[in-house]
Amino acid sequence: MNQDNKQITITFKNGTKKTYRKGTTFYEISKDSKDVVEIIGAKANNAVVSLNDKVNEDASVEFFDVTDLNGYKMYQAGLKFIFEVAVKELFKDSEVYFKHSVPKGILAEVKYNQPLLEKEFLDIKAKMREIVRENHRIYKYNVFKKEAMQFYMEQNLIEKAKNIHNLNEGVVVFYKLKEIYNYYYVEMPYSTAALRRFNLEFLGDNRFVIVCPSIRTKGRVPEYINYPNIIDSFYTGAKWLEQMKIPYVSDLNDIVVNGEIKKFILACEIVYNNNIAKLVDKVLNNRNIKFVLIAGPSSSGKTTTTHRLASYFISKGYDPICLSTDDYYLDVDKMPKDEFGQTDKECIEALDLETFNQDLEKLLNNEEIIVKKYDFVLGKRFLTNEKIKLNDNSIVLIEGLHCLNEKLSSVIASENKYKVYLSPFIPLNIDRHNYISTLDLRLIRRIARDNRSRGKDVCDTIEVWQQVRNGEEKYIFPYISQANVIINTAMAYELGVLKIYVYPLLYSVKADSPYYEEARRLINFLKGFYMIPSELINNDSVIREFIGGGII
Repeated sequence: MNQDNKQITITFKNGTKKTYRKGTTFYEISKDSKDVVEIIGAKANNAVVSLNDKVNEDASVEFFDVTDLNGYKMYQAGLKFIFEVAVKELFKDSEVYFKHSVPKGILAEVKYNQPLLEKEFLDIKAKMREIVRENHRIYKYNVFKKEAMQFYMEQNLIEKAKNIHNLNEGVVVFYKLKEIYNYYYVEMPYSTAALRRFNLEFLGDNRFVIVCPSIRTKGRVPEYINYPNIIDSFYTGAKWLEQMKIPYVSDLNDIVVNGEIKKFILACEIVYNNNIAKLVDKVLNNRNIKFVLIAGPSSSGKTTTTHRLASYFISKGYDPICLSTDDYYLDVDKMPKDEFGQTDKECIEALDLETFNQDLEKLLNNEEIIVKKYDFVLGKRFLTNEKIKLNDNSIVLIEGLHCLNEKLSSVIASENKYKVYLSPFIPLNIDRHNYISTLDLRLIRRIARDNRSRGKDVCDTIEVWQQVRNGEEKYIFPYISQANVIINTAMAYELGVLKIYVYPLLYSVKADSPYYEEARRLINFLKGFYMIPSELINNDSVIREFIGGGII
């Protein structure tokens, strides 16, 4: 039989089977899928594929939309591509930079010889809608590594050429939309028609936010809320890296090769410590402040930062008292349930707010309280033998998920408290079109910590990650604007260190695991980083919270 006419069998998610000629594209097969309406991509035998790809063997195929994690990543990449094409068609000699992720969207910046104003913003938005409406095909090409490097060198995209040089693969995937070629590190949608749901916000200063539907919004375009303090924090870090001449991963790799990484690690730690020192000075310059509340999402470095703050207050002659809201959890049998009937430990009602506020009020009134501790194995709170009381030089440091929420500390007047938000907004980018996601950085941190300190399998961590993210969306992000200051806990070098610990864990995920594709995605992401030995890191670094060996 002619191999081109060979029949292969496709098994759909609902169990139905159908035969196709070998070499049929997943796009053609997707027309027979009844599971998903607005298809973005597919999994074949549990591996993500592009709809451009061809089927050459029998396979179990599952199509997905933007409400799937892989679909969400592909949707974001597709919208970035459309934005880039729209800008370059409207403004010749412009350059697009995708700077970072922000809540509900992607921060983009356009370098051009003049400011872009409201009219230009509306033109870009209209051009994006036009590109979607015209349903342009997004073509996929496999390009030899040498040719890809030469292409980027000719385009003066040096950091992209250096990234490709550092890859082991001999072939690189390029995508083409209209007349623009690019590479976004994930598979792309088949055509622009699949990307009709989005919004574009204008921030001024040639900055834009592409607002995307997601898993948590169930495919709807969310309302964008601007958090200028988050964006300012990112740009502060990015400006420092520009001054250090290390804006991209390839620049970091260069200093690893040149033996200069130790100096850079020390510089990163000094910047972090300086930010802690500035925070302490602000608090001490206001004698009314007696409580510092420290919030942040999972793996943001809350424990280390709280202890570092305590050390700085001690160095100034103050007596810091550290409290964790985790020690005020209700007994597990008294915790509220979520919509699925599961114990909801993320909501603020899981805390004994009455007892917590009573203790805060007693401390403020110079009364003594008994220290509580929570046993997470037994799911119960117990009293210790330790008692604490404020003196004239005391400052209370409170760390926890809900510390930005006024409901947590309602008995304390605003003038008596200072709220801090922590998150690792890593300003080091892969290249001008591909940034390092804060979510990915936190997930990698958590994988390392969970395995080291809690004995958790990498699949366990990935499995609960979306639940953790749901809690953050509900209980942290809506209150970011209430923070008095934001501390960026990211270290620009840290992924080179974390790679050593996380790489073998990710490779352990078996091909039949539902988390296989996410593990492979993180492996491919980490490939671009040269390894950095942990021996170079101080034992009081925030990174020690995740890899161990710290003094805290």
